[in-house]
Amino acid sequence: MNLPITVNQEGLKEILLNIAPVRPVFIWGAPGIGKSALVEEFSIEVGLDCVSLLGSQLAPEDIIGIPQIRGNTSEFLPPKMIAREEPYVLFLDELNACSQEVQKAFYSLIYEKRVGEYHLPEGSIVIGAGNRTQDSAIVKTMSSALINRMFHVQLKPDVKSWLSWAYIHGIHEWVTDYISQRPDHLFSEPPKTEEPFSTPRSWHMLSDALKEFGAGEKELSIETIRMLSCI
Repeated sequence: MNLPITVNQEGLKEILLNIAPVRPVFIWGAPGIGKSALVEEFSIEVGLDCVSLLGSQLAPEDIIGIPQIRGNTSEFLPPKMIAREEPYVLFLDELNACSQEVQKAFYSLIYEKRVGEYHLPEGSIVIGAGNRTQDSAIVKTMSSALINRMFHVQLKPDVKSWLSWAYIHGIHEWVTDYISQRPDHLFSEPPKTEEPFSTPRSWHMLSDALKEFGAGEKELSIETIRMLSCI
């Protein structure tokens, strides 16, 4: 998909703050660049709970609910995690990885913030995200009707923004020092073959592993260093 708007982490925050409250936003980007984390940070900033649904693991009934007979008629009861009394951020991750049937179940939820007769509480925000075709990820064609219901933006990893985040969140100094010296290693495009590749998420994973093994506090064995180099 050709997108006219490409932003870094700071730019995405501005879009979410100014556009998401009035129109659903869809975030395109490679795996592991922080889409989910940025949505969670946004929800905290606006003081709303964040409810995440993973599109690749959903069936239509997970959205529209199941029918229940009441008197002489029936109605669909939406799932408890969607039917809430207080406003919240509904994050539809991997939205373009779900089937066409699930996509159709999202139509009214995304555009009208409605599931059957249930309406999301006033002030609720809907945000979607997904990978691109070139990312070698699970991606299905998104219907034009669904595309037209959202404001689309592409997220690109930005070294300066990521390092600022990393210092605040206590990423291991070996990782931040390395990325400071080799900013081109923060992210690499997903390969066509099945092999690890660099993303902000993988550097975060390496940081967690370094801390767990006490890197910088004790000498690591050659075997441990080899293992960590595969993360």
